[in-house]
Amino acid sequence: MTQEKLDEVVRQRIRGLRVSRGWTLDTLAARCFVSTSTLSRIETGSRRIALEQLVAIARALGTSVDQLVEPDSDEDVVIRPEPEPIAGATVWLLSRERDRRGVTIAKMRITPDRDLGGAQVHPGYEWFTVLTGTVHLQLGERTILVHEGQAAEFTTMTPHAVKAHKDPAEILTIFDHDGDHAHLPGHRHA
Repeated sequence: MTQEKLDEVVRQRIRGLRVSRGWTLDTLAARCFVSTSTLSRIETGSRRIALEQLVAIARALGTSVDQLVEPDSDEDVVIRPEPEPIAGATVWLLSRERDRRGVTIAKMRITPDRDLGGAQVHPGYEWFTVLTGTVHLQLGERTILVHEGQAAEFTTMTPHAVKAHKDPAEILTIFDHDGDHAHLPGHRHA
């Protein structure tokens, strides 16, 4: 992104936050200790914004400098997952490295012959919903069939194994940090 484009994005964000709060130029100027005319020129692009002004404006608006200057491209929004085969499944990671929520979101295509070497136990919690097919969930001594459109949520301290029932199935799953390490070996160990 060019400097001019970034400047415009920052100006739009400042004005948008100000307007969304119902503040006039005078109100924001008083809160960030700059003159109203300076703030007006910053918003219209007739004046470049100095770093110390940007810090003061961000603070007054209740945001961070990082949020005001983050890129305005689709790269920070759109995730383009690549299929990765692992242990009788294909995984498409749908969340970014070091997800700020502390979870990994993935779409998985699993097969009936998926062999994980037995049920797994690890700290954490797991959730999935079945997009297509039927999933065979072994949860402790119980065998549960989870059908298309249904979801399952369980503690991973109970021995568990997930595979497709009869035909391949696709699930959307959310792992916490521990589940990520247990079920997606070789992935994000940050």
